[in-house]
Amino acid sequence: MHNFLHEIVKSSDQIITALGQHITISVTALILGIIVAVPAGILLSVKRKAAAVALGVFGVINTIPSIVLLGVAMIFLGLGFTPAVAVLFLYSILPIMRATYTGISEVNPKYIKAAKGMGMSRLQILRMVQFPLALPAIITGIRLSAIYIISWATLSAFIGGGGLGDLIWMGLQSYNFNLVLCGAVPATLLSLLVSALLNRVIKLASRHKSEEVGA
Repeated sequence: MHNFLHEIVKSSDQIITALGQHITISVTALILGIIVAVPAGILLSVKRKAAAVALGVFGVINTIPSIVLLGVAMIFLGLGFTPAVAVLFLYSILPIMRATYTGISEVNPKYIKAAKGMGMSRLQILRMVQFPLALPAIITGIRLSAIYIISWATLSAFIGGGGLGDLIWMGLQSYNFNLVLCGAVPATLLSLLVSALLNRVIKLASRHKSEEVGA
């Protein structure tokens, strides 16, 4: 334990830099995933015949080992930040898209019928009824995607993407297992922190949903 703490102090600058890179890669990939997957999930809830195909395709992508996709991305996009984000972005889509599709599709039809009775258009029903009620499910998908991305982002070090994986890789190369922990522990803590924060958001969204339904 003493050696580990000593390594943290000695490598503090490296840890801070790597953590910043890790957060940047993860947040960028997650935001891109949300931008693409939430609208796609909403569209699939309308075009349900296409849902099985789209979810199946991205399901296959998620079964491909990340190191393989990173290798393919490196061939086409080179080394560094861009291929790392591109691969993590692909992995982020399925959980968010599936959660959005499921959340929108499972809104109780009686609420939609009531909204139509009030003269709402399809877009208004989506914006004011379906999306708010589906929000806890959507955030659950985002939470799952965020945890995956933070974990898999450690592999971006293999293609020069930076992040906490750099410390893990350097530690393995030099048999410095305290340095490995300097990368692994912050990555784990970051994942747990994001999970806890998004769990809190899910609870707030669920409480708001209950109030909306009760009203």
